[in-house]
Amino acid sequence: MTDSELHPYVELIAREARRSVVSDPAARARVMAAVRAEPVPRRLPIWLRAFQPRPIAMSPALGGLLAAGLVGLGVAVGNFALDRDVRNSDGQPVAVAPQQLPVSDTVFVFVAPQAGKVSLVGDFNDWDASKVPLVRVPNSGLWKVTVPLPAGRHLYQFVVDGNWLPDPGAPVAGDDGFGRTNSVRIVRTGSS
Repeated sequence: MTDSELHPYVELIAREARRSVVSDPAARARVMAAVRAEPVPRRLPIWLRAFQPRPIAMSPALGGLLAAGLVGLGVAVGNFALDRDVRNSDGQPVAVAPQQLPVSDTVFVFVAPQAGKVSLVGDFNDWDASKVPLVRVPNSGLWKVTVPLPAGRHLYQFVVDGNWLPDPGAPVAGDDGFGRTNSVRIVRTGSS
């Protein structure tokens, strides 16, 4: 394709690109004079240079070795600092009871006047419907159970005659990944 076949703007740009550049012969001298007029940066004392940021260049292999060494050092210090192997004066290991979280009696109530069986499932009983059955309050449609729960956030549902239902009187946590919506109960120490 020749220049005559191109668009007029392309021809104009090409013509400008081919034109020789004329520069001022004294421009270089002016730039160098301005550089020389700048003051020379003074060198910082050594105690201040120690705190100046500077790039560190290292090979990937050296970086990997350094990272592995730091991880190993962390593991060694962690094993030393967190050594929980308690021994008596004879050198025999002593059994240490695990620390227990404070537990609060938490009451769950569900209204189901026509239900034959209601149970509570949640992250506190491995979602097993046979572990926490609710008891019908006489002469009412209320079902009730008291469960000792540690302080924290607990997800749960009610199983009413085989149907899993969220608690209508509690906030929900959204889809649990199995197509169900769980209810949320926040238990504080001493709450019920």
